[in-house]
Amino acid sequence: MFGNIKWFFSLSLGSLFLAFVIASVDNTDPYKVLGVQKYASFQDIRRAYKHLAKIWHPDKSEHPEASKEFVKIKQAYELISDPDRRRMYDQHGIRNEDAHYFSSRSDFYRSKTSSDQFENFFGKQFNMDNDISFYHRISITTKNYEKHIVPKSETTPYMVIFYNDWCFLCIRLINSFKKLINALEPLGINFATVNAAYEPALLKKSGVSSIPSLVLVLDGHCYIYRGNIYTLAKIKEFIRKKMPYATTQRINDDNVDAFLGGWIDNRVRALIFEPRNQTRLQYLISAYAYRYRVAFGTVQLNTSKSERIQNMYEVNSSLDTLLIFNEDSSRPHATVSSANIPSKTLNDVIFSNQYLLLPRLSSQQVMEGVCPVEWSQPRKRLCVILITENNDSHNNARIAFRNIALQTEYSRERVRFAYIFKEKQKDFINSITRGSKDGQLSEIVIIWRRDHTHIRYEWIKGLHLSWDISLYASNQDFINVTQKHLDNTIQRLLKTSESFAYETYVNNLFDEHAQTLISIWLSKLRYTSEYFMDNLEKEHILAALSLLGTIIFMFAVGYAMVYFVRIEEENLKEKGQLGGNKGFLVKQNRNNPELKLHELRAEKYNGMVRLLKPGCRTIILVTDLKTRTKLIPEFHKAVWPYRKSKTLLFGHMLIEKGLLWYSELLRLSLCESKTLSINPRNCVGTVLALNGHRKYFCMYHAKHPESIRNGKSLVKMTKQLQRNTTDPEIGTFVEINSDDSDCEPKILLEENLLDGLSNWLDRLFEGTTQRYNINYWPDFPTK
Repeated sequence: MFGNIKWFFSLSLGSLFLAFVIASVDNTDPYKVLGVQKYASFQDIRRAYKHLAKIWHPDKSEHPEASKEFVKIKQAYELISDPDRRRMYDQHGIRNEDAHYFSSRSDFYRSKTSSDQFENFFGKQFNMDNDISFYHRISITTKNYEKHIVPKSETTPYMVIFYNDWCFLCIRLINSFKKLINALEPLGINFATVNAAYEPALLKKSGVSSIPSLVLVLDGHCYIYRGNIYTLAKIKEFIRKKMPYATTQRINDDNVDAFLGGWIDNRVRALIFEPRNQTRLQYLISAYAYRYRVAFGTVQLNTSKSERIQNMYEVNSSLDTLLIFNEDSSRPHATVSSANIPSKTLNDVIFSNQYLLLPRLSSQQVMEGVCPVEWSQPRKRLCVILITENNDSHNNARIAFRNIALQTEYSRERVRFAYIFKEKQKDFINSITRGSKDGQLSEIVIIWRRDHTHIRYEWIKGLHLSWDISLYASNQDFINVTQKHLDNTIQRLLKTSESFAYETYVNNLFDEHAQTLISIWLSKLRYTSEYFMDNLEKEHILAALSLLGTIIFMFAVGYAMVYFVRIEEENLKEKGQLGGNKGFLVKQNRNNPELKLHELRAEKYNGMVRLLKPGCRTIILVTDLKTRTKLIPEFHKAVWPYRKSKTLLFGHMLIEKGLLWYSELLRLSLCESKTLSINPRNCVGTVLALNGHRKYFCMYHAKHPESIRNGKSLVKMTKQLQRNTTDPEIGTFVEINSDDSDCEPKILLEENLLDGLSNWLDRLFEGTTQRYNINYWPDFPTK
C-alpha cells in the first residue's frame, strides 16, 4: 500500500514538473498580447491580429523591438486561432501544437511504472515486449488523419492500429505489430497508431468497436481486420482482398493486343510476368499507386495461354519481369527482371515512364508531370502542345505529331510534346487566343510555365496551319516542313536572351477522368456492401431476415384484411343493406378534408414547432380570452383555401399563456441582450408563420409596416414604430410611452385586425415576406 502511494506521488510530482517545463517556455498570455478577451470570437481575434500586424511589422515599423514583438503577436494568433490548441490552452495551459504530447508522455511513464510492478509481482518469466512507447512514436491525431492520411490513401495503403495504454492485449501484440511493420513497410504500406482514449471521434468514424484493432485505409475508406490472429500471411491476404478489383487485369494471348492498344485512355501499359498464379502484394500496391497513369496487366508464365507473349518479348520463364509500353506495342519502353523485383526499383521505373510519348493534357495532375513549373530564368523547360479535336478526323494529325516527337533530338527534361482536346479544355484554349491568325487558333503552341498560374507562350507561324491539318498529316513533306519550323522556334526560345511573344494567366485544367455521379454512387454502394459483409455475422443476418419476414407478413395480413372488407362492402351494397348516401358522404368528406386548429401549449410545442419536418410550417394566430371568439372565425376563413396542404399546420395561442415565449422570440430576432417589455393587449391579431426546421419565422399584424410595404428589417420597423408617436397602438411589438397626448388617435377595431391576412398569406407562399432568423427556438412556459 505504501509503495502504491509513493508511486502515485512520484508520478504527480513528475507530471507537475513536466507541465511547469512546458508552460515556462513562454508564459505570455496570448489574449493580452492581442488585446482581446478570453471569450472573443474568431473574427475579433483576426481583426486584432491584422491591426497589430500593420503596426509592428518589421517592414513598416522602425522600432528596435519590432521583430520580436511581431513574432510574439504571430505566435499568439496561431495559438488561439486554432480551436483545438485554444481549448487545450484554456483548459490546461498547454501551448505545444501536439496537444496530447504531455498526456502521452505521462501515460508512457505511468505504463512503464505499472509494467515494472507487474514484473515484480509475477516474476520475470513473462518475457514479452511491453515497450508502450512503440505506439507513441507513430501516434497520430484526428486532425493529422484527416489532413494527411486520408488524402495520401488514394495512392498509398495505410494500416492504422487503435490501442490504449492500459490495454493488456495491446502490450502482448507489440512484438507482432513490429514484425508486421518490418515486413509490410518495404512493400509500400505505411503504418500509424491512434490512442483510442484521446481520439474518440476517430474511433467512432472508423467503426472500431474493440481495442486493439487493425484498420486498413484505402482511398479514404476504412476496412477493419476482423481476425484474431495477427500473422503476416493473414494480414497479407486481408490486404489483397481489399485492393480494388480493377487494379490489375489478367492478360493472355487472346487479349494482349487489345490491352496494349488501349492507350487511347491516356495511360501507359505495363505487363508483369510471374511464374506463379497469384500476383505478389508489392506489385499490386505499385499498381494501386499508379492506377490513374498506368494500366497494369499480369501474365502467368509457363502456361499454354501465354506462350505467344513470352516468345514475342523473350521473357525469362523463371524470373519476374516488368515491361512498360507507350504507344508502340512492338517493343517495351522499359524492362526490369529479377527473382523478386523490390518495391523501390519497381516504383522508380514506373515513375520515370508513367507518361506516353505524346500524352494528352487531360488534367492538372498530368500538366504538372508533363509540363512542370520552371522557376530558374536561365533554364527554360518548354512544352510543345498540339491542339486537336476529339474525333477520328484528327487522328492523322496526332500520329504525325507523335512521329515528330519521336524523331526529336531534344532531351525530355528540356522539351516535352503533348496534345490537348479543344472542346474539353475550353478555359485553357480561351486564355491563349492572343496571337492566333485572324482570331482563330493555330495548331501548335509552345508554352513555358513560370508558376502554377502564369505561362508564356508563342504560336508556330509560317505554316498557315488550320484545322485541316489532318488532310496533310500523311504527307511526309508537310511533316518535314512542320518539324523544321518547330526546331527553329524551339532553338530560338531555349536561348536565355529570347523571350516569348505573349504571356497570360490560366486556371487549372479540367479533370477529364473525374468520376461521374453514377460511378461515385456505385463506389459508395460497393463500399457499403463490403462494410456490411465484414460487420454482419450469422446471428445478425438471421435477425435481419426475421425482421424482414415479420414486416412482409404484416403487410400481407393487412392487405388480406382490406381485401375481405372490400368484398364484404360490395356484398352489402348488392343486398341493399349499405345505403348510397353514406358512401357519398364518406367520399365527400375525403374530398373536403376538415380544417383543424390546434392550440399552441407547452405539451404540443415540440410537435408543432421544434420537431417539424423539413419543408413544413406552422401558422399561429395570437389571441387573448376576450377576442378569441371574434378572431378565430376570421382566421379560419382566411386559411381555409390552404387546408389541403400537407406541409401546413394551423393553430392559435393565448397571449396570456405564451407571453414569455413570444417576448423571447422577438428578442432573439432583434439580437437584443436585454429583456423586451411587451404589451400583451397590442399583440392580439398577430399571425406567425414558423419554420421549425430552418429556424425562422414571418410575421403579420395590421400595424406591422410589412403589411403595407416590404423590404424592411425588424430593427428598422421597430425604430419606425417608435418614431411614430401619433398612434396610441404604437406598442404593437415593443411597449413604449408616448408623451404626445395632443395628437388625434388612430383607432383600429378588433374586427379589422385580420383584414389584410389573405394578401399577406399570398406573399408568404410566394416567398416575398420578410424572414426573421433565430439561433434556436425558446422554451414554451409550462404554466
